[in-house]
Amino acid sequence: MTKSEKRARLAKIVERLKDIYPDAPCALEYGGDPWRLLVMGRLSAQCTDARVNIVSKELFERFPTPESMASGDLEEIERIVKPCGLYRMKAANLKDASKMLVEDFDGKLPATMEELLLFPGVGRKIANLLIGDVFGGEAVVADTHCIRICGRLGMYPEREKDPTRVEKTLRELIELSEGSDFCHRIVIFGREVCTARSPKCSECPLSDLCLHYERCGG
Repeated sequence: MTKSEKRARLAKIVERLKDIYPDAPCALEYGGDPWRLLVMGRLSAQCTDARVNIVSKELFERFPTPESMASGDLEEIERIVKPCGLYRMKAANLKDASKMLVEDFDGKLPATMEELLLFPGVGRKIANLLIGDVFGGEAVVADTHCIRICGRLGMYPEREKDPTRVEKTLRELIELSEGSDFCHRIVIFGREVCTARSPKCSECPLSDLCLHYERCGG
C-alpha cells in the first residue's frame, strides 16, 4: 500500500473502532491523578494493566502523594511493587521520579515531551500516555497491543517491533487528534479480538481492513 492508501485505511479503522468502543478509557485506573498515571505507567512495563491496577491500590494507600513516595522507604516500595516485575528498578524510578516532581516541578506534572522524558523510567510510551490522557494532547502510545495489531493491519511490516519507529510511522498516518483514544481502543480490541496467540480472525469486525487477514486468504 502507498502511504495515502494506508492513511485512508487507518481512518476507516479509527471510525470502525469508535463505533465498536464509543468510550475509550485508559486501562490503568489512576483516578484522574497525573502523578498516579506516571507511577502506574512505569509499573506497566512488562506487566499487565490488570496487575498494575491491583498492586497500585496498596501502593497508593501507603504512599498517597508524591511527597510521601519521595520520602518513603525504598525497600517497602520494592516489596509492594514486586508482583509487577523488575521491582528494584521500578521502585527506585518511582521514588526518584516523585522526588523530581516535588523538588523540580513544584508537584505539577509538566506537559511537554522533553520535560517528561527527564523523569527516571519515563520513555516515549509513558510520556505519550501522559500527554494524551492528562493534557489532551496529540499522542501515540506505541505499546505491545498497538505495535502488534497495527502491524497486522498493514501499517508497517509485522516484523517491526521497535516502539519509536512504530510511533513515528503512525504519526504520519493517523489524524493526531485521534491518536490517544485510538490507542486505548486498540488495547481493548487486542484483548477481546486480536489476541497475540489466537486472534479471532473469522469474527473480527476489522477483517475487511486487515492486511494479515487478506494474506491468510480471508
